Amino acid sequence: MAQELVFWGIAAAGLVLALGLVLAPLWRGAVRAERRASYDLQVHRDQLREVDADLARGVLTPAEAEASRVEISRRLIAAADAEAREADAASAPRGLTRRAVPVLALCVALIGLGLYGWLGAPGLPDQPLAQRTADAAAARANRPTQAAAEAMVAERTPAEAPPAPAPADAELISKLEQVLKDRPDDLQGYRLLARSLASLGRWPEARVAQERVVALLGDKATADDLVDLAEAQVLATNGYVSPEAEAVLGRALRLAPDHPVARYYSALALLGAGRADLALTIWQRLAEQGPEDAPWMAPTRAGLAEAARQLGMAPPMPALPGPTADDVRAAEDLSTEARQSMIETMVAQLSSRLASEGGPAPDWARLIRSLTVLGRHEQATAVLAEARRTFAADATGLALVDAAARESGLPATTP
Repeated sequence: MAQELVFWGIAAAGLVLALGLVLAPLWRGAVRAERRASYDLQVHRDQLREVDADLARGVLTPAEAEASRVEISRRLIAAADAEAREADAASAPRGLTRRAVPVLALCVALIGLGLYGWLGAPGLPDQPLAQRTADAAAARANRPTQAAAEAMVAERTPAEAPPAPAPADAELISKLEQVLKDRPDDLQGYRLLARSLASLGRWPEARVAQERVVALLGDKATADDLVDLAEAQVLATNGYVSPEAEAVLGRALRLAPDHPVARYYSALALLGAGRADLALTIWQRLAEQGPEDAPWMAPTRAGLAEAARQLGMAPPMPALPGPTADDVRAAEDLSTEARQSMIETMVAQLSSRLASEGGPAPDWARLIRSLTVLGRHEQATAVLAEARRTFAADATGLALVDAAARESGLPATTP
């Protein structure tokens, strides 16, 4: 309560000070105008006296003194006229202006209070940067462990019978589990068990089996072994990167800094820690490196869109595939006409494929750009309209298409 009173006291003082600075010129504006005009008249009168003094001392000849008096008198008359005009202009609305000052002050105060009541949070406590940093660090240090996260997922998940595996798979897993009870150091057996459980989506059990694989390998565990464990840990908690999973990812990245799956999950950990900016950078580089048909590309694209949303940005444009090295070498040997024909053929093939089979948003964006470069603006506009209808329910795809339209100078809306 005391903090709230202090806040309102400071806010009131600031409001009064601001109103005083803004409205004071309205209150005393006429007086100041009169003073400026009077000052100009006084300056010219002093100049006339100085001319008389210079003539008496012999500094000026009578002709020079007379010429100076004429010029200064002309300025004096102009200043007198200006004073009269300023007095008339300032004195006429002076009373009305002064009566308007409190009305304006009241309106400004009410508008300010109304906006703060709508947008502000009067009861919100102070949030200094040091305290927020400390709170974030404490939350990160005290986040749920792998076991706690799996327990929470199990509690929230409705009790449903998992899909029954094929009889052969169920029999294999059952036999493996029985054999491994008596053979705790069977590395290949645990590898097979972990992969079999993962293929069935039984991630908590797969995580336990893969942990045993990594433990048996010790320092000989490869980056792929560690990434398989981290992936099982993350999927067992429905996408949450626990401290244990983050530690495993760190080990994997020390062994293979460019491992794409480890980089994907490390960005996911950063996103969960509130560092969407760092996650965006990692995912963007991963998307640029491709290849486009890699299994991690789809979740990377989704992560990019989510990180951009949290940062208030438009989804980044993916790097579109260009011509292959063979295409470039072939084009270099062609004449200008043949090269143009080759480009026309490639664009026509892309257009035909999208019209008959459809395709992802990057392909539609590439076609829009290509048609614009070729000068076919009407066809590009028609393709843009079709693409917008195709991706109307896909915010990420629509953003890619709209970005291509903006870069190509096409209209923001299509019929």
